[in-house]
Amino acid sequence: MAEAILFGLAQKMIENLGSQTFQEFGSLWGVEGELEKLKDTVSTIQAVLQDAAEQQSHNHQVKHWLEKLNDAVYDADDLLSEFSAEATRRSMVSKNKVAKEVRTCFSCSNPLAFRYKMSRKIKAMRQKLNAAAENRKNFHLKEFHGETNVVRRKRDPTHSFVREEKVIGREDDRKAIIGLLFDSNVEENVSVIPIVGIGGLGKTTLAQYVYNDEKVENYFELKMWVCISDVFELKIIIEKIIGNAPGNLEMDELQRQLRQKIDKKKYLLVLDDVWNEDRGKWLNLIDILMGGSKGSKIIITTRSRLVARITHTVSPYILKGLSEDRSWFLFEQVAFSKGQVTNNPTLVTIGREIVKICQGVPLAIMSIGHVLYCKETESEWLLVKNNLLANVIEGNEIFPILKLSYDNLPSHLKSCFAYCSLFPKDYEMDKETVIQLWIAQGFVQSSNKNQQLEDVGDEYFKDLLWRSFFEEVKTYKGLRYKMHDLIHDLAQAIAGEECRLVSFDGRNINEKNRHVSCPFCIDSSFIESLRFLVKPVKACSFLLTFSEMYSGALEESMLNTIILSFKSLRALDLHALKITSIPNSIGKLIHLKYLDVSFNEDIETLPDSITTLLNLQVLKLYDCKGLNELPKKFRELVNLKHLYNHGCDNLSHMPCGLGQMTSLQTLPLFIVSTSSHTSGLGELKDLNNLRGTLEISHLERLEETNSESIVVNLREKQHLEKLIIKWDHQDQVDNNEDEKLLEDLQPHQNLKHLEVHQYKGVKFSSWISSLINLVDLGIMSCKRCRYLPSLSHLPSLKSLRLDTMNDLEYISDNDMSKEVPASSTTISTTFFPSLKSLTIEKCPNLKGWWGRTGRDLVATTSASTPDHQQDQSHISLPLFPLLSSLRIRNCPEMTSMPLFPNLEETLYLTNVSLKPLQETMSVSSSSLSSSSPLSKLNKMELYSIEHIESLPAEWALYSLKYLDIWNCPRLTSMSGAVRNLTSLCSLSIGNCEEFDPLRDMHDDGMEWRCLNCLRDLDFTGIPKLKSLPVGLQCISTLKKLTISNCPNLMTLPELTSLESLWICRCEPNLTSLLEISCLTSLRWLWIDDFPNLITFPESIRNPISLEKLYIYNCPNLTTLPDDGFLKSLRNLRIVECPQLEEKYKNKIEKDFPNLEIKWNRG
Repeated sequence: MAEAILFGLAQKMIENLGSQTFQEFGSLWGVEGELEKLKDTVSTIQAVLQDAAEQQSHNHQVKHWLEKLNDAVYDADDLLSEFSAEATRRSMVSKNKVAKEVRTCFSCSNPLAFRYKMSRKIKAMRQKLNAAAENRKNFHLKEFHGETNVVRRKRDPTHSFVREEKVIGREDDRKAIIGLLFDSNVEENVSVIPIVGIGGLGKTTLAQYVYNDEKVENYFELKMWVCISDVFELKIIIEKIIGNAPGNLEMDELQRQLRQKIDKKKYLLVLDDVWNEDRGKWLNLIDILMGGSKGSKIIITTRSRLVARITHTVSPYILKGLSEDRSWFLFEQVAFSKGQVTNNPTLVTIGREIVKICQGVPLAIMSIGHVLYCKETESEWLLVKNNLLANVIEGNEIFPILKLSYDNLPSHLKSCFAYCSLFPKDYEMDKETVIQLWIAQGFVQSSNKNQQLEDVGDEYFKDLLWRSFFEEVKTYKGLRYKMHDLIHDLAQAIAGEECRLVSFDGRNINEKNRHVSCPFCIDSSFIESLRFLVKPVKACSFLLTFSEMYSGALEESMLNTIILSFKSLRALDLHALKITSIPNSIGKLIHLKYLDVSFNEDIETLPDSITTLLNLQVLKLYDCKGLNELPKKFRELVNLKHLYNHGCDNLSHMPCGLGQMTSLQTLPLFIVSTSSHTSGLGELKDLNNLRGTLEISHLERLEETNSESIVVNLREKQHLEKLIIKWDHQDQVDNNEDEKLLEDLQPHQNLKHLEVHQYKGVKFSSWISSLINLVDLGIMSCKRCRYLPSLSHLPSLKSLRLDTMNDLEYISDNDMSKEVPASSTTISTTFFPSLKSLTIEKCPNLKGWWGRTGRDLVATTSASTPDHQQDQSHISLPLFPLLSSLRIRNCPEMTSMPLFPNLEETLYLTNVSLKPLQETMSVSSSSLSSSSPLSKLNKMELYSIEHIESLPAEWALYSLKYLDIWNCPRLTSMSGAVRNLTSLCSLSIGNCEEFDPLRDMHDDGMEWRCLNCLRDLDFTGIPKLKSLPVGLQCISTLKKLTISNCPNLMTLPELTSLESLWICRCEPNLTSLLEISCLTSLRWLWIDDFPNLITFPESIRNPISLEKLYIYNCPNLTTLPDDGFLKSLRNLRIVECPQLEEKYKNKIEKDFPNLEIKWNRG
């Protein structure tokens, strides 16, 4: 089925042969006739590929013809690539774009000799292809010109979010699995539940559905998810379970860390997509996982009943297809446009028949549904149904169903999809990289000269995404994409031997492979595999599809072997191989379009020969931290579109002539140099195709602001999305030159993200106010700036950050009345209409939002006015209509700002005045969409707020889940607000000398029972704390209690649900403090920093539920609980307790060999 890639290759050749470049140089070199004939021949061959592909499964002669044709087309493509490179060289000479020595080099060549050589090669190639074209007649192949079976529709990429509907009809399955998870009637501590079903049935979806269930979340202490896929290697699996283990740990350390992580915890582990049928490998893993407490469960998803048989401790859960009703409901969502169901009952009838054929497989339903969405007539639906039925009858189950989706793809998408088989299962694809690889292979074409191929490729990608060939995945890197296992199987079947994922020993490689991918780390053992790997000498792709986090190492000799073996490469990936230098032989890869050497930190320079790669379009140098400079002739890479150089921290300057590389679209970092012999800032002037991110750093190096070197013409760069402007001033004086320079750096209005660092001007440029599409604005370390332009009207601004602005006194230089009309109400839609996140940090002289003029005077004094007058004054203050997160830190003079009652995410205040919060909380609820100010807030952190004395009862923080209050010297109580904190899960109060949780309360703090969701409680540095509120004993959710530096604490209430207690520096009332026999659920006790403690109190000498005991910094402690107590422990740590260690170490290690112990003298 490799005709998909062959078709794309033929299409690229046709496009190239018809291009102006080929026509001009064909005429110049006298080969225009041969090129035209070659184009006709390739077109003839391309026209029969579709029929040949269908016949090859049952006609071996056609299959053999296709294989020979495949070789010929690839050879022809190499020849045309060589032709193109030579044409580029001669074009550079004629246009005087390169240095004199380059022109001299080319002038010595004999034009007549070259013309004869090229004519002979092209003629020979045409005859070879012509013979293949003639042979097609022997098979009576049908010709297809253009797309005949596909209706393409442009869809919004967000349509792929319908994948959430895969849980349709799985409610009963979810309940059944949860029932198995909660079943305590099992003998083993850790039991295994396999979920078995064919690919595409929704096993992973069901596991995710269960994994995220709220009851499951509360039932297990620890949850872990690991995707296994094809490789079942013990070390890799343990690394994934641990999550943050360095990649170089030995197996013994890894198993120790894993056992420690799960020790005596009731955990849930999902092992997704298990294929291993070796029982020995499974037993090696399960032995390590048996350390969890009783009730721990492992869910396995697998297609193999044999896998289930060797792993299960309970009967496997056999997942079946969706019911017919649920299948139909899913089908309706993906196959019908709005109103189509009711308007055309015939389509409903056909659709229901198709749903029956899909046998309840969600992936099949969605795939076919997407195909049918593009069909509008009954005849088209019947054609799909009839073909579908014929395929199912053949007995290949779901594959022909998915194959039908593939068959309905346009030809240009077929080659792109097949190429993605190079990425291993569960690989998280970066869209930009995939598109660039497609372009490098020539799969992306456009007849519109004004349209960038990257934009066309983006449409290709979105089309495949919408058709369910890709799935969206949110990662810490941003949005990534995966292929479902079943889809990946389909891609591999389509690509055949064209694309090959290399096995670790390399033995699955042969000379027919054109695209090769290594899904494992390369190290010294790779030398043995190299002799197999170099077999496909005509390979066009060599990719490394492992994570850059786990790099291997490739010696220069091995690298040189790869380069010299694969002279037809279009894409070469060498990232994260600990390469120290790139050999000069790289210049021999004349066809290369994509080169990735990222994450090789020891590379200092690139070889000059790299500048001879005239076809190179993408050069990735991410995080090549040791790279000093780029080659001097770098400008000769005239076709380079994407240079990724961010993270090249040691790069001192940009090469001269960079401005001539007008094809550049990606240049994330431009470094200004002090030398006149290197690239100046003016090189950016004509690079108007730049897109994405541009960072201009070291602007302080510019000496003459009126020189041509600062004309960067950013206003013409309409495709830029993010601009970062950086100075690195060593002095702290005002710099008027910075103001002139910033004015000249005005970007296009399309800009969405702007950051300015270490600007030393006093006044900010007014052009910021014109950036109507700006989404994020960050102004950092601009210490001398005193005046900012108006920002409140920017319609798209969602995030604003001001950081380290020492001289800033007011955020707006305008009078408030000029920004907020007098007739405006508090619900103003014109004042920061889109702002969701606001951060203001380290602005020590910031006094308020507006200068103290006019109506702002009312605002800044309102906090001292009586309550009935405050409501009237607040009508004058605008509020942020959509602000959800507010962070203000170290702005002690700021006493007034717009109101923020609608926060939902976070409020973080550190070392600021209390007045803005008071003003916000006193807003009338009638002015708000919600019932009261901050009633939807999720998290509040108050640090070093000098004047806060309590949380008033009027503060209705009903949704608050996390509350931290630290270093507030006047805080006395929470009595007023406790009854409103009904959603609070975590409370931490620290270093508040006047705080007493019982103040102003009756019945010893029974009001605290209102915190009925509280799980974590922390009191640190509370000298007036004598006893905990008795209301805490009514809270069944309280699991963790931390008490530190509370010297007057006398007793603990009966906290029967408490599982973890940490007590630190709470002398002198230690004995009464540790009356913990009533803590019947306690599993972890940590005692820290009690220098006067000599013996353990009697209250904890009897065995309780304790499993972990940590004793730190108790130098005079001489006794431990008796042996009966120690028998219940699983983990004991004794640190900085020399007398205990001397007395007990030998005895405990001898008498309790299964107890995990840590001794440490510091």
